[in-house]
Amino acid sequence: MKTIWNLLLSAAVVLCGSVLPVGAQEDAGRTTANVPVVKLNNGVLMPRFGLGTFQQGSDEVCKQSCLTALRAGYRHIDTAHAYDDERGVGQAVKESGVPRSEVWITSKLWPTEYGEGKTAEAIDKMLKRLGTDYIDLLYVHQPVGDFVGAWRDMERAVEAGKVRALGISNFDANDSVFNYIMKEARIKPAVLQIECHPYAQRVAMREKAKANGIQVECWFPLGGAMSQGALLKDPTIMKIAESHGKSAAQVILRWHIQEGFSVIPGATNPDYIKENIQIFDFKLTDEEMQSMRSLNKEQRFFNATYEQVQRFGMSPMKD
Repeated sequence: MKTIWNLLLSAAVVLCGSVLPVGAQEDAGRTTANVPVVKLNNGVLMPRFGLGTFQQGSDEVCKQSCLTALRAGYRHIDTAHAYDDERGVGQAVKESGVPRSEVWITSKLWPTEYGEGKTAEAIDKMLKRLGTDYIDLLYVHQPVGDFVGAWRDMERAVEAGKVRALGISNFDANDSVFNYIMKEARIKPAVLQIECHPYAQRVAMREKAKANGIQVECWFPLGGAMSQGALLKDPTIMKIAESHGKSAAQVILRWHIQEGFSVIPGATNPDYIKENIQIFDFKLTDEEMQSMRSLNKEQRFFNATYEQVQRFGMSPMKD
């Protein structure tokens, strides 16, 4: 499905002549808010910065968050059936005045929706909740249950024009689930979404994604509530932030962008939503990037076991 991205950005290709960091992709242009756009392995262009809508609280809260984001220049919104706020996302896109073709909408299927036939029905329900006739990026949310059966229906949805790109979320649980989907997929995953931030830089997983031409997208980029603000209080990050006249959060998000990631910080506070996107008017030096990389200790803040995720993944979702 050709959208305005392909038309507007084809003349604004940004080529990178230097060696890219692990897992990075070359920029394929910029949005009007100067957000870099990546060309996925299926040729589709995706903005690398967006709003995550996990724990928004309600459709109305989510709608207001998304409206704030869209008015601030965001053009990428990440939701999921499990977040129970897809209707809020769809309402915001409609009310924002921004053409649907300029907004990248991502959502995720829950494991109880996996399976041939069952997933096809779930996708149609998702489109109805979002109030759109296509989804830009669709993930299998967790690597449990019949995710291969789900993938078959997802591939059919791409062929029917209902979905533009497919992704795998949390397929870093073990090598088996990643290798299995890569073996079984006819349409290969374009994006891998995982927890990733300066304390957990996921180097090995990024290498695996890079080898398969998969873009890495980061959730909990600022550590999430479970971190109790650890990243935002880190002395190294605070020192870099002070030197640029920026917040610690902005420095962390800028690091994600310069590492080549796609990043989706979540927020409901309008001031934080606006602050988070103000990261394209400065650049971290090579020395600062190395200082940020030195913080890596592969310390994740979401530490559920694979067995716990399996049990959680079988919880039913509301329509």
